[in-house]
Amino acid sequence: MNAMFAIVRRDLLMVMRRKSEVLTALFFFVIVSSLFPLGIGPEPALLRKIAPGVLWVGALLASMLGLQRMFAGDHADGTLEQMVISPTPLVLLVFGKIVAHWLVSGLPLVLIAPVLGMQFDLDMGALGVLMLALLLGTPLLSLIGAIGAALTLGVRGGGVLLSLLVLPLYIPALIFGAGAVEAHISGLGADGHLSLLAAILALAAFFAPWAATAALRIALE
Repeated sequence: MNAMFAIVRRDLLMVMRRKSEVLTALFFFVIVSSLFPLGIGPEPALLRKIAPGVLWVGALLASMLGLQRMFAGDHADGTLEQMVISPTPLVLLVFGKIVAHWLVSGLPLVLIAPVLGMQFDLDMGALGVLMLALLLGTPLLSLIGAIGAALTLGVRGGGVLLSLLVLPLYIPALIFGAGAVEAHISGLGADGHLSLLAAILALAAFFAPWAATAALRIALE
């Protein structure tokens, strides 16, 4: 566990030296989410209706921006090979890198989402559900994205292939995450959607690191 936390700390320190990676995803989320209210106009009912889908699609696309770099830097400088032969189980180190990716690419989106949600005339209850849904959904995006990043490691044109691999797998998170906010706005309650999202996250937290580890071993052979 100490090695896993060391990986998280190392990746966060490396990101702090390249703050543009965090700001790029954050600004992308802000710009994409802000363009829709400007383009549609001040119609509160319509803005509330499209808000969950727009915000979730923006967060999904923003979280994908850093996926290709999750393992690429370590692969280029030989760190990944050292991780494979280290006495620490590789799956723990991979999980540490996934946690670091979420802290950099997912958590900032969760924190800024309520501010963007105000542009769509969402009330405080809907903003709370949006934050909770993103808090459950963005780690799921990082877990699934890690599998795609490992499968496309070292592949020419890996960015396009990575998008084709992970976007279909992101659909359940998008459906239940946006559906939770829509259900709350319509008065049906968001508990069912959030419970399903949490269940998928629990399954992914167990299986995704193992799948990403197996893909990395194949890529390094």
